[in-house]
Amino acid sequence: MSNEQNLHLDSLIVAAGRPNRQSDAAVNAPVSFTSTYVAPGAVGYGRSGNETWSALEEAISALEGGKTLLFSSGMASINAVFSLLPHRSIIVASRNGYTGTMYLLKKLEAENQCEIRFVDIANTQEVLAALPGANFLWIESPTNPALEVADLPTIIPAAKAIGLGVGVDNTFATGMLQQPLAMGADISMNSVTKFIAGHSDLIMGSLSMHDDALLSRLTMQRKQGGAIPGAMEVWLALRGIRTLDVRLERAQKNALELAKRLSSHPAVSAVRYPGLPTDPHHERAASFMKGFGAVISFEVTAGPEAAERVCAASRLITHATSLGGVETLWERRHRWEGESEHISKSLIRLSVGIENVEDLWSDIESALGA
Repeated sequence: MSNEQNLHLDSLIVAAGRPNRQSDAAVNAPVSFTSTYVAPGAVGYGRSGNETWSALEEAISALEGGKTLLFSSGMASINAVFSLLPHRSIIVASRNGYTGTMYLLKKLEAENQCEIRFVDIANTQEVLAALPGANFLWIESPTNPALEVADLPTIIPAAKAIGLGVGVDNTFATGMLQQPLAMGADISMNSVTKFIAGHSDLIMGSLSMHDDALLSRLTMQRKQGGAIPGAMEVWLALRGIRTLDVRLERAQKNALELAKRLSSHPAVSAVRYPGLPTDPHHERAASFMKGFGAVISFEVTAGPEAAERVCAASRLITHATSLGGVETLWERRHRWEGESEHISKSLIRLSVGIENVEDLWSDIESALGA
């Protein structure tokens, strides 16, 4: 659309990536099942491009405010980013974060590929103190599953001012709630699997950026690394992104109400959700985020075994790992090897969906009582 630049973001994600309008043209982008293209041409081979990819990349580009590349998974996206760093780079990263990222960083350090400076990403002074002499800053905010909020408007410009590259894992917020590229980040990464696709039916990742040279390097990395998404999965994610705003609106409303009720439940010792006025990160999140997300973490008073029993006792909420779908999911995060030592073993991560909030609370109360 010629006037896309004048649209609000919730309209853009509905309008972007559509076919050109003409008589009897399809409203939706088609699924392009092909590995082979007639020569000569710009694509050449199926590892280089696909018209269904282009449609979703356009939609995520509108969401994140930069040019986008799709990858076969979120971890494939993250691996592509770190693969570009020079040998023995110094990386500043959160001490809490997605376990896949933590595994990769620790593995790279153990293999003497890089040095990692792990920091409390919510402690702005600690982050700033770790930046001098580093090459790259990797920010996850809000963090998974601690829900710490980094002061992105402060630390991103500070890192750029002294020459660091900056990448942000934007999965929990997406571009609907915060815009890392607009704050100066080089890369905004999304696990498309989660909120963007929103239906727990595919695995995919994306990287968005402004710089054409960086885009070219990552395009080559994707092509030669082979971490490309399937056309059908891309089409499903394209359908999912159209409803991102309305799904997030409902899920965030549910999350805030559930966080309030969990805060006063006798079986719960702590609740982490930036939307609560009592949360230590509330004021910071409210200062630059457009919403607080749909993930809550809480700790069960009776300990880890009780937390496992709680997750197993639900009937509406599904006991599963992942987040961002229309259905509500929960799990005790320390059931996975590699979870941060700074995370309580009694912590349950609750990804809130779009069900009726009273039904969700009834299920939670019953499970906590079990």
